[in-house]
Amino acid sequence: MFKYTTLNEISKVGIERFGDGFKYTKKIEEANGILVRSAKMHDMEFSEKLLAIARAGAGVNNIPLEDCAKKGIVVFNTPGANANGVKELVIAGMLMASRDIVEGVDWVRDNKKDKSIASDVEKEKKQFAGTELEGKKLGIIGLGAIGVRVANAAVYMDMDVYGYDPYVSVENAWHLSRKITHVTDLNDIYKNCDFITIHVPLMKQTEGMIDKKAIARMKKGVILINMARDQLVDEAAVLKAIDEGKIRRYVSDFPNPLIAGHKNCITTPHLGASTEESEENSARMAVDALRDYLENGNIKNSVNYPNCDMGVCMTASRIAILHENKANMITQNAAIMGAEGINIAELANKSRGDIAYTLVDLDSVPTAKAIRKLEEVDGVYRVRVIK
Repeated sequence: MFKYTTLNEISKVGIERFGDGFKYTKKIEEANGILVRSAKMHDMEFSEKLLAIARAGAGVNNIPLEDCAKKGIVVFNTPGANANGVKELVIAGMLMASRDIVEGVDWVRDNKKDKSIASDVEKEKKQFAGTELEGKKLGIIGLGAIGVRVANAAVYMDMDVYGYDPYVSVENAWHLSRKITHVTDLNDIYKNCDFITIHVPLMKQTEGMIDKKAIARMKKGVILINMARDQLVDEAAVLKAIDEGKIRRYVSDFPNPLIAGHKNCITTPHLGASTEESEENSARMAVDALRDYLENGNIKNSVNYPNCDMGVCMTASRIAILHENKANMITQNAAIMGAEGINIAELANKSRGDIAYTLVDLDSVPTAKAIRKLEEVDGVYRVRVIK
């Protein structure tokens, strides 16, 4: 019986996918798996019983990935689960920024008690005149699950779309409209586009990537949209550019004291994945990944271990070895099992940077002595007997 716990509210649609072999616990120290959304985990103490963490969402900056990897804790996320929800918010952000919709709504609200509002609106509406999206150039930085959806939607709105992503996956490339101009130099987006939207993960290489130098290369009057992570943008530089007339509007899903209420900043309260559909999709994916790993040892959509799938074990037993990616690991493991008279029926070994994962199906059940010897191999983080 596996035990799981939740650090945030997780959609029941996902929780219901746990089978009879799973039981909820309120005690984190008892849990073999944790489901989380936004709770901060960097200062948490992890029990030896904890095998995996599943983030119901894409971003994992609230989880100590490297520390987890070295403790043999697999961390999952749910890429693409909230892609449509974020895409729709990006399109809404472009419309709000280009048509002065927010200011117009505020004017109506402020004048709701004016008995002549119906006639006054005809002379006042000119101050909220905007521009249309059709024919404008949209630059998309990052062509992942969200970026591709935004690009395709913008094409159907008759925008001229530029996409930048040197690491675009084959799967995402297949789903990308042929009408999109794929550029290899970010400057092509900066100098040509009327709208720029960012869809890259937050890493050391991307933190603060939209800085004063990038802004200086942009067209005057550009509309900048950030529904990814606030740390991707130097917001002090953005506000300065707004005040100088370089940036027409900044749309962000991450309110903070610096930008909240600033003129020509449209800030939503982190609504990107806040839809019923996104939350359900994320919960389903998170639970499915957690369950498959705990029951079968299979890894899909991990952010700190390589993907590895051997289906359901059809032999006498299966073990999983989480270890460093270095030479002779497989040789040592095979030698230990051979010395104990254990025959390997099937083996899969996958690596990801300095981390590796070995899944082994055996023709017999491994002895406690064999497992202990595997655990003692230098570079092994954890050994799991799955069946």
